[in-house]
Amino acid sequence: MTMFVFVGPTLRPEEVSSAAPNAVCLPPVAQGDVYRVVRKGPRAIGIIDGYFSGAPSVWHKEILWALAEGVEVFGSASMGALRAAELHTFGMRGVGRIYEAYRNGIFEDDDEVAVVHGPAETGFMGASEPMVNIRATVSRAEADGIISQATRDRLEAAGKSLFFPHRSWPAVLRAFAGGSRESELELAAFEKWLPVGAVDQKREDALEMLAAMQDAAAAEWTFSAGFRFERTHFWDDLVERAARLDSQEDPADRFSEGIIDELRLLGPDAYAGARGNALLRMLADREGSRRGLPLSEEVKRATTTELRQALGLLSRSQLDDWIKASDLDDRSYVRLVESEAQQRQAVAEADRQQLDRYLLDELRVSGQYRRLADRARDKARRLGLGAEASASGLPNPAQLRAWYFEDRLGRPIPEDIGSVAKSLGFSTTAELDRALRHEFVYARLAGMGLGNSDRKIGKDPVR
Repeated sequence: MTMFVFVGPTLRPEEVSSAAPNAVCLPPVAQGDVYRVVRKGPRAIGIIDGYFSGAPSVWHKEILWALAEGVEVFGSASMGALRAAELHTFGMRGVGRIYEAYRNGIFEDDDEVAVVHGPAETGFMGASEPMVNIRATVSRAEADGIISQATRDRLEAAGKSLFFPHRSWPAVLRAFAGGSRESELELAAFEKWLPVGAVDQKREDALEMLAAMQDAAAAEWTFSAGFRFERTHFWDDLVERAARLDSQEDPADRFSEGIIDELRLLGPDAYAGARGNALLRMLADREGSRRGLPLSEEVKRATTTELRQALGLLSRSQLDDWIKASDLDDRSYVRLVESEAQQRQAVAEADRQQLDRYLLDELRVSGQYRRLADRARDKARRLGLGAEASASGLPNPAQLRAWYFEDRLGRPIPEDIGSVAKSLGFSTTAELDRALRHEFVYARLAGMGLGNSDRKIGKDPVR
């Protein structure tokens, strides 16, 4: 099982590897990182450390998307505890005392866990003391009889009064100084006890989270979110920004750009056609996700069958070769099929009148409108004048379909005529048959010739 853990100053990579051998360590999480990791197909993600400043913080929406994709997300210690407290009702799994304090409203401020740290070259070495560690340490000192409750409260207040980058034990002790002789004696005892008694609550919580992830992995669990993910314009913006970053950083994406260059070099027509279809795919996918159109197993199976037939992938070996040649794996192939099914369903359920208006605009800008409009007017005129007189000897629907598909289109009659009718935008098979009947009469009236079926249909119609 693949697990990714975002960690920085709280734990060293070797500590993570020791506690969770299968975990892949990543730097502190920032906005877009969870989205990019989910695309790698992990079973679980653990968030320990993340950026509060200097980079946009990890977005709640991308964690929700990870959960909706069936990836369990754990949070603890620092940024992970914050996000888990905010998203635990959606299924994010928080671990540790810090998470519990945020979830229960005991902690509210982000600065309880915020620290400053060095760059990656230093292993994100911490350069300040988090407030949660200060609280845990003075609480243990009181429990050990080193300080009184009053001194504990004053030490907590001294720590909280400092801006989080300036928090350190020397700074806290300086801010505390100036009390009674009794408190000064307690402070001296505390300072002597501190090197052996200090509590690193963030570290303890982080290790507890890794243990929970290991337990979950051993149980071979499957995670399912109890909500439907809603796409928004803000989400689409994040996806596009992540894609731009990936294209700069990921060799695989740079190779993808090379493939697009090859398409461009085929010429403007080839690129424009593919780009138009890609745009339709993108918009239909967004609409399907926005509306949360349910996909039944039957729909997915039908889409898989149609896709394989269209690509000539009749055997499993042919399909496996195509998946490999398309730079896919089994999981991304399943997602491709689900996306295709979602798009087909979104198009099928689009408002027909609204779609027809856009179709007419498409015909206008493509230069086809005038030719088709002239033909439609001529057909209406001829059918209005002579349709009744030409109605005798009309073929039945089966003959009309044979004439249209075999003679006009040069292809076999489809087995599922209902699906073909819907793919052509007809609400029912009867509407398709009506259009074929009008076209047949128009062709006869206009003297166009009816192809190979002319003699058969005209002379001996099957009733």
